[in-house]
Amino acid sequence: MIEMKGIKKIYTIGEMKVEALRGIDLEINKNEFISIMGPSGSGKSTLMNLIGCLDTPSEGEYYLEGIKVADLHHNKLAEVRNQKIGFVFQSFNLLPYATAFENVEVPLIFKGETSRKRRKRAEELLEIVGLKDRMQHKPTELSGGEMQRVSIARALANDPSIILADEPTGNLDSVSGSEIIEIFVNLWKQGHTIAMITHDKDISVKTQRIVKLKDGRVVDGGIAS
Repeated sequence: MIEMKGIKKIYTIGEMKVEALRGIDLEINKNEFISIMGPSGSGKSTLMNLIGCLDTPSEGEYYLEGIKVADLHHNKLAEVRNQKIGFVFQSFNLLPYATAFENVEVPLIFKGETSRKRRKRAEELLEIVGLKDRMQHKPTELSGGEMQRVSIARALANDPSIILADEPTGNLDSVSGSEIIEIFVNLWKQGHTIAMITHDKDISVKTQRIVKLKDGRVVDGGIAS
């Protein structure tokens, strides 16, 4: 599903160039659940941004389901991102004045789905993450774990090819965090492909494969078995 070869990302800050990624080789198979680990500054977030088509590499090749991402223009990149990638963030990134239902509905509105289809899909997804009875609650009325469940449901709205989760338990207590990881495990068992950044070794062992980064390079686990 995902193949990266010799990926480099160089940022220019004034007259200084910072090499955030230094020749990444990475494969992710369909229906695989991987965790991405590494110390601060290792390039985890930069790599996740590239996988998620939020940015393009300075050098190297990236193929997402056969699409050569580096060659895409801005509009096409946004289209691929919206259709093929679901994002789950540490800070939830929910609309504060919208209900759980309305937050999940947003990607479906951009997709152009009818009101009837949006309602059916949003209700199904919120039931999957255990929030059937909380659909009309706003983020301020939900716990951290519940907000992350809404975020997961929203990520699933357009049936993405891959779910990218950036420290999804980082703002949660251990009990809520464990519940969120179990949701990801269940989604993987149902056939979803998931890549997750985490600092927590107890969480990483729940995944199929651990990809370790250091100084902008993959030092272990980059090639799928």
